[in-house]
Amino acid sequence: MKKFFRTLSTITLILTSIFFIGCAAISYEFPNIYNITENSNIALSGPVPLTIKPSSKKAEVGAGINNQTNKIRHGNLTLLNFIPIKPVEIDIINENEVIPCGTPFGVKIFTDGVMVIGTSTVTSSNGIYNPAKQSGIKKGDVITQINNSPIKSNEDLANAVESSQGEALSVSVTRDNIIFDTSLTPVKAINDDCYKIGIWVRDSSAGIGTVTFYNTTNNTFSGLGHGICDVDTGELLPLSRGDIMEATINGISKGLRGTPGELKGCFVRNKPIGKLCANTETGVYGTLNQSPCENKAVKIAMKHQVKTGPAQVLTTILGEQPQYYNINIQSINYNENNPTKNILISITDKELLDKTGGIVQGMSGSPIIQNGMLVGAITHVFINEPNKGYAIFAETMSTNCNDIFHISSKKAS
Repeated sequence: MKKFFRTLSTITLILTSIFFIGCAAISYEFPNIYNITENSNIALSGPVPLTIKPSSKKAEVGAGINNQTNKIRHGNLTLLNFIPIKPVEIDIINENEVIPCGTPFGVKIFTDGVMVIGTSTVTSSNGIYNPAKQSGIKKGDVITQINNSPIKSNEDLANAVESSQGEALSVSVTRDNIIFDTSLTPVKAINDDCYKIGIWVRDSSAGIGTVTFYNTTNNTFSGLGHGICDVDTGELLPLSRGDIMEATINGISKGLRGTPGELKGCFVRNKPIGKLCANTETGVYGTLNQSPCENKAVKIAMKHQVKTGPAQVLTTILGEQPQYYNINIQSINYNENNPTKNILISITDKELLDKTGGIVQGMSGSPIIQNGMLVGAITHVFINEPNKGYAIFAETMSTNCNDIFHISSKKAS
């Protein structure tokens, strides 16, 4: 009998430990703040039955944007609707309607400073040097000033280096959002008799993506679902200014296992149709002169309203007209550490699979519709499984868009 109770105690201890470890993992993976609309429930999707249960604690009133106020309600993340996991905050926000687009757009982006995409040695009459590397400058850095004068283009940099006549230069550099100053001395290259500092730089980029949604109230748009990064460094391009261009899709490179496909497109005309205002981790945001399509406006789903199961993606694979294709939402991850990979999807539409092989480059930003709501946007494709990929929550893009343009979405008290 004693052996039985020892065994039972051991099993109970193990199960209790597993339970508490599981609760700790859930607490880490799930956010501390949840947005809900007046008529939405707060049951979370996933294999574990989790809900947000409002507490009896009195709501607090916080100051909102533009002198508005909003109620911050308290609640608990619960397992099985009664086991508390952790306290959370609940913000009541206005229902937001936008036009889901799925239309291609072109972008011309000009960097804030010049980005270093590589370093190289300079051969002078006195030897081989790399002034930039010796001063601590490296790939991915952004040079913003030389001798307190702004550097806005490759030409600005070249002129500043050449006019130095070999005298030391004071250089302002941005790295990982940290600004520091350094000093370097250009050397004269024997091959062309010009002063150089041993770096390759880039001041602009251009490409084609997909518009996720357009807001008719303020003419703002969101697209891509991820940022525009430099092709050589992989770093987010620091935005000085950008133009949005009309674009069309005129070809497809089909995605195969191990080889990502691509939508091939071009700018329709040189006249801009809007402005790019922000290039961020969660997408690009700006303004458009008018809506890029005539689709009907839909509500933006809160992240807890996204469910596993059938959905549709709205995307353009030829011309300028988007079309709906069937997909399946396989799983949902609420962790905020990687906001562009919260939804795992698979393409199930035979037509789209036949034409593209699944998800291809250029489809980033394609809106996902489920239960009549905009729930997310495609962001990434699995190279070895082109029929699968990741998506970002539409709520994330909408929240960031509102923050960038100082638009309050809070429900006034």
